Amino acid sequence: MDTALVSTRPRLRIGLIANRAHQDAPDSALVQLFQRAKKSIQALDIEWVVVGRTLDAIQTHGLTTLCQQHVRFPYGREGGLMKLVAHVVNSDPHNSIDAVIYLIDPVDHSSIFPEALALKRQCVIHRKPFLSTLAAACEWLELEALAQGDRDHVGDGVGLNLSQESIALIAHDALKQNMLQIAEKHFALLDQFAYRYATGTTGSLLNQLAQKIKGEQAGRNWVKPFLSGPMGGDAQIAELVLDKQIRRILFLEDPHVARQHEADIQLLERAARTVTDFALVISDGEGSDRWLRLLNERLKLV
Repeated sequence: MDTALVSTRPRLRIGLIANRAHQDAPDSALVQLFQRAKKSIQALDIEWVVVGRTLDAIQTHGLTTLCQQHVRFPYGREGGLMKLVAHVVNSDPHNSIDAVIYLIDPVDHSSIFPEALALKRQCVIHRKPFLSTLAAACEWLELEALAQGDRDHVGDGVGLNLSQESIALIAHDALKQNMLQIAEKHFALLDQFAYRYATGTTGSLLNQLAQKIKGEQAGRNWVKPFLSGPMGGDAQIAELVLDKQIRRILFLEDPHVARQHEADIQLLERAARTVTDFALVISDGEGSDRWLRLLNERLKLV
């Protein structure tokens, strides 16, 4: 790799917080994050922006060497999570945050506090990854290290045999065309998955796209469509996530409109967080496009 390029590349700033259940135990999600993504973290030039108690846990578990460059934010009860939101929306490269890893325990009530919900929403609005499961954080770090040209950090390839994997493709009304564009651009990659699932209209539109590309018969059932989101489609997909039949969820959310079935959306994300070491959710178009492109590059190394 060109050292001149490395030296001028802006440092990656990642916000980090974990709910209490994901911090304390020696095999907690926070500990597993640093263990499983160790090579990726070492390959990246990261400045961590860590909310108080999470940094305490990192130090307690002896993980400080992987978090040497860091900024400590206050404890959550003192506004640490609120400050993370402010830095997500900040355009100053010295104070902004490029991505957020928030290891959410689905039964921790603090994950539905206004600042927690605002953090996710502002990440989607400002097109910054919001990674709320262990699996999502580990895969994202590996792919970002790959994007920087590092080939020595790659993991064990879990979940990369797409012929045995499934993916869910979901998009709100205003973003269905974005989904079609992404699916057409990455059709060859998506076609490698054993199964593709979608809710309602999105599934029908994706099957029409597949018929155009693969032919009427071959593309007819390219995606298995469930019910629409408001009618329970998110819950149907959530069950498959809980049963570990769907690992990856591409969910293009529109954060600018009121959503009558918000509870269903939260249910699906909560399902992914329940199996935090297995499932991952990508929530914006730009991030999804980058994720699929880098995933394709990663597959070439298998």
